[in-house]
Amino acid sequence: MKISAAMKKSVRFQALQTLERIEKGGAYSNLLLNDVINQQQWIPADRGLFTELVYGTTARKLTLNYYISQFVDRKLEAWVETLLAMSFYQMFFLDRIPAHAVINEAVEIAKKRGNIGVSKLVNGVLRNAQRRGLPELPQTDPLQETALAVSLPVWLVEKLAEQIGLAETRQLGEALLEPAHVSARVNGIPRAEAISALAADGIEVLPSEVSPYGVVAERGHLASSQLFQYGGLTIQDESSMLVAPTMRLTPDAQVLDACAAPGGKTTHIASFLEADQGGKVTALDIHAHKIKLIQQNAARLHVTDVVETRQLDARKIGATGEQFDRVLVDAPCSGLGLMRRKPDIKYHKTAADFAQLPKIQLEILESAAQTVKPSGIITYSTCTIVAEENQEVVAAFLARHPEFEKIPVEVDAAVQPFVQEDMLMLYPHSLHTDGFFICCMRRK
Repeated sequence: MKISAAMKKSVRFQALQTLERIEKGGAYSNLLLNDVINQQQWIPADRGLFTELVYGTTARKLTLNYYISQFVDRKLEAWVETLLAMSFYQMFFLDRIPAHAVINEAVEIAKKRGNIGVSKLVNGVLRNAQRRGLPELPQTDPLQETALAVSLPVWLVEKLAEQIGLAETRQLGEALLEPAHVSARVNGIPRAEAISALAADGIEVLPSEVSPYGVVAERGHLASSQLFQYGGLTIQDESSMLVAPTMRLTPDAQVLDACAAPGGKTTHIASFLEADQGGKVTALDIHAHKIKLIQQNAARLHVTDVVETRQLDARKIGATGEQFDRVLVDAPCSGLGLMRRKPDIKYHKTAADFAQLPKIQLEILESAAQTVKPSGIITYSTCTIVAEENQEVVAAFLARHPEFEKIPVEVDAAVQPFVQEDMLMLYPHSLHTDGFFICCMRRK
């Protein structure tokens, strides 16, 4: 059956198509979502609903699919299961959409996308669920019950439970189901001045409690502000803003950012440097198009005078013979700290990934360490939350390199409780930031 132009513009139809593309692993949810929003001429309310449907359905996918299985006794086509999941999410996890509206639109989509038989199936399942309500989750296995309750794969629940216990793993999972904060780093002006400038644009923000350079949006679109356009603001998670200050930078420092793209941390490092004192940050990336991103960010934030970009595999920097006062290895990682912003990450990773990633991280750290001057500092950071990529990589590096020692990670009072054994480990439920790890090591 031909799908009408009106149906194709429907928020729920577009959400279904986007969810299908996410399911196939074509791109991260946040990128696909932005692409669709940019293509559609939706009013703000429709953009908000579309975002809610895509993120909410993806974040709760395992939970929703379990509930659907209790009302269906046959194998469903993937798109039908996704349509039902999106409908269950609206009916049982959102309180502002009437059930009859959800059911009617789901049935109409099923009829146009499939046939009358599929629409009857969808109608029957949703009306049955509306009458009976959601069943209890199975209570026989605590790991399985936690995994279903917070929609995390069992292997990940087991891994996190080993690190922080099952009860806290559940808190972490529940925190991932809450909306992410939108935060930004103030660049080049006092934070109070930035807050006033944003208020003049009708944008309400609060000062970050995590970073003295950060603001958190309460109302309004930060990237539309004049301050953003002028380079006085850049979108960055609060946890990521912690890295540069821990490096103990001086205006004349020679700095290496070994894995720099897209340049958020590079430009923050640059803000501590002074060109007339010889300060410079050399930013590496293996891909040419990512080098361009760093250059664009440096230009927008007015720090090109202290930023040099170079296309190079960070694992080869040690062979150049160059020496730096400070080195940042913000290593490529599984990205599990970003699950609130990219909820599909948790379904596309497997336990096997953690056999290979630490090897790459250690190779980069080993190479970059060769460039650290005596008494210089190398900072290792990731946006992941598993020990294999964080504490265990640091331990392996220090075991091979007794000439390095850990030094305290310098952070504000709100973050200090999350520093253990001179390493910062922020989980997504700690301060409602992305999950993040930082360790600083000085060459003796």
